Amino acid sequence: MPSIAQIAAQVRPFITEVQAEDVDRERRSPTPPRIVDVREQHEWDAGHIPGAELIPLGTIAQAAPQRLPRKDEKIVLHCAAGVRSAVAAYQLQELGYSAVASMAGGFSAWRELGLEVEAPLNRDQLERYSRHLLIPEVGIDGQQKLLRSKVLLIGAGGLGSPAAFYLAAAGVGTLGIIDSDVVDATNLQRQILHTSDRIGEPKVDSAKRTLEALNPDVTVVGYRERLTSENIDRIVADYDVIVDGADNFPTRYLLNDASVKWRKPVVHGSIYRFEGQVTVFKPFEGPCYRCLFHEPPPPEMAPSCAEAGVLGVLPGIIGTIQANEVIKLLLGTGEPLVGRYLLFDATDTTFREVKLHRDPQCPVCGEHPTITEYIDYEGFCASPAEWRAEHSGEAAVPAR
Repeated sequence: MPSIAQIAAQVRPFITEVQAEDVDRERRSPTPPRIVDVREQHEWDAGHIPGAELIPLGTIAQAAPQRLPRKDEKIVLHCAAGVRSAVAAYQLQELGYSAVASMAGGFSAWRELGLEVEAPLNRDQLERYSRHLLIPEVGIDGQQKLLRSKVLLIGAGGLGSPAAFYLAAAGVGTLGIIDSDVVDATNLQRQILHTSDRIGEPKVDSAKRTLEALNPDVTVVGYRERLTSENIDRIVADYDVIVDGADNFPTRYLLNDASVKWRKPVVHGSIYRFEGQVTVFKPFEGPCYRCLFHEPPPPEMAPSCAEAGVLGVLPGIIGTIQANEVIKLLLGTGEPLVGRYLLFDATDTTFREVKLHRDPQCPVCGEHPTITEYIDYEGFCASPAEWRAEHSGEAAVPAR
């Protein structure tokens, strides 16, 4: 059976060939030809002539009646080197097309002349994200979407570390990280963004070095400060999704109230010894954190990792699930954990799922919210009953 090159050699005397520079000149004229690229999708993704359309050689005979309905239209076909386009030109001529030409030298000749090329991703990106590009739900458009996205991580600790690693590897273009702490030796058992030689270094600086070394496409914006009522609006407003890796209740309640105000989805995670939980709080499409926990438990019922301990690998499991939820939200694919509370037990490696529902009486996202501005979160979390008693007579500020 003859090869494509052999077939091209046989049909070339019977077709018209044009030069790349002539095609470039004509495509800028008042009556430009129709430029058809007969290469494969992955070749097109690596770069193509602006204004061209893709019809791979293997489909052109079948696609021509619908895609190229006018048989007298001037059409220029091209491939990588002028071989496949010669065969395609002959096929179209046999189908009755009267003004078809093949571009000699193909896209290689076009590039060599330095003519304009349209490429959504550069060559390094095509290689780096090649496994993403093979997935129909991601592809070129999805990868571009990730590169344009901005994700804020609350904390560069146990949960923030694996989440940030995988979001950076996936090509999320901007990662904001807020953390006021410095790297401590006790962090290194689970906080994989950091290394022994960085003990005493601000976590945001350590995280920035790690993530930008992993992927130069990623910009890391560090906020070496605690999240407070005074700075939260400035910080969260510009991000698409927030990853909650907070280890204290005042920050969680503050973040919840801000996310409802700004309508930002929050991918929540928490860990305790051998147990982890993940859910997505998407304002007004599912419950918020306060729907689930109207008020925090007593401190003795919710000890921190420093007090209770945590299995080192557990944040890796929960943090990577959080990263997965973020990517689904950014791409608009799959079923995020909105209204679903995923519970993981590392002792027997089991997952359970609990359905969650919006609370119409929720003080923040309910039908008649009573908390409509930022509050004293430290005071509220220290003694919810006392805080309620102090504020029970206050009129609610109208909802924004």
